[in-house]
This record gives sequence, C-alpha cells and structure tokens, in this order.
Amino acid sequence: MAQQNMSAHVDRATNAAKGAAAQAGDHPVVEWGARLGYAASGVLHLVLAWLIAQIAVGAGAHASQSGAVGTLARQPFGQFLLWVLVAGFALLALWQATEVVTSREAFDKAKAGGKTVLYAALAWTAGVFAVGGHTSSNKQTQDFTRTLMDAPAGRLLVGLVGLAIVGVAIYHIYKGWKKKFLEDLQEHPGRWAVVAARVGYIGKGIALVAVGFLFITAAWQQQAGDVTGLDGALKSLRDLPAGAVLLIGIALGFAAYGVYSFARGRYARV
Repeated sequence: MAQQNMSAHVDRATNAAKGAAAQAGDHPVVEWGARLGYAASGVLHLVLAWLIAQIAVGAGAHASQSGAVGTLARQPFGQFLLWVLVAGFALLALWQATEVVTSREAFDKAKAGGKTVLYAALAWTAGVFAVGGHTSSNKQTQDFTRTLMDAPAGRLLVGLVGLAIVGVAIYHIYKGWKKKFLEDLQEHPGRWAVVAARVGYIGKGIALVAVGFLFITAAWQQQAGDVTGLDGALKSLRDLPAGAVLLIGIALGFAAYGVYSFARGRYARV
C-alpha cells in the first residue's frame, strides 16, 4: 500500500513537472525567443561561412564559435548584435529544456538535451564577448580532450566522442538528403528554403565528419593537443588535394544553413 501511494505521488509530481514545462514552453516570450534564437543561429552560420572561405584562400581566420562571435563583436553595432544573440540563444536553450521534460521518446529527449547544452554554451560565449571578454573554442576543445584523455580509459572515451560526432554528422547528411528537416516546421517554407536546408545540412555533416575523425585520430595517437574542433578539422582538410575547393563547398553549405535558419525562425514548430 505504501509503495502504491509513493508511486502515485511520483506520478503526480512528474505530471506536474511536465505541465509546468509545457506551460513555460508555450509562453509567448519563450516561443518568440526560440524563433529569435534560430535567426541568431543563421547569423552565426553566415559568419562561419565567411571564415571558412578565408581559410580556403589561405587567409588567417579561426572558423569556430568563438571566432565567429569575435568577428561580430568587431563590427559596427557589434555589441548590440551580441546581446541579441545572447537573448536568442538563451531563450532557445530554455525552450529546448522544456522539450526534454515534455518529450516522450528517449531519442527526442536526448536530442533536446544536447541542443539545450549547445545553445546555452552559445549564449555564454556571446555574453563573454558582449561584456568585453574573450574565450577560445579551440582551447576549450583541447582542454576537454586532455581531461578525457587523462581519465581511466581516456583514449577509449575520446574515441567514443569522435564516433558520436561522426554519427551526428551522418544524421545531418541523412536529414538533409531525405528532407527530414521539414518535420521540424509547422508548414512548408518554400522551395528556396528547402534547397538551402538540404545544402546546409549536408555541408555541415561533411564538416562534422572531419571533426569526428580528428577526435578518433587523437585517441589512436594519444595526442589531445591536436584536437581543436571545427577550426582544426577545416585546416586539416585544406592540406588535402583539392582541399581549398572542398572548403569552399563547406563554406557554401554553412551559408546555406544560415539562410535556412532564418526560414526556420519563422516556420519552426515551437
């Protein structure tokens, strides 16, 4: 009897939490903020596309989250843009957090949880630059890899991270090729947005494959300092035959994803 009462109490608490999360997710400010967050993602991807193109032609550039945010900070009205990014990414992270609670499928919960962390990190990075600070995505990736490498079975953990990133990359390519992104939208965004999304998801997927292989190579060779995330992966691709052409293609993919993100801001299911 006591066990049944406890179970009923837990069920009521769980339902109450889900109800509160659903109510928060449906709040107009959170919904509007989530759409702003997708638009902010569009801005960030357009800047990343420009930085990737700079790497392709041999110019000094850092194609990372912090590199893109730092580039925005140096533009006219840069500080204003950064605070818009902070608000958009923070509210988008909050909306994704409500999805963690309200989603029924484990895969959907995991995906929403990963996006919550991602958008919260982007909000934090933009906030650091907005108040005049500085941070480096490359250094953070290196520190993270070293921490993993120093742990018990560290090389295995780093390798598993690499495999997980490759898995995400393959999912991006699949999502773009099969137009699965349309399931994220409340209505059809138009042909131009569909083309941009397909090119964008596939281009991002190719870049993420390179990032994943950097982690796997680091695990194999036990060289954590060689892992610098997206920036390091792209610069390693530049050294390949026809690497510059490949990077220009990836840059176009990121630009296309940025364009699609603006359409997603309008048509997303939130």
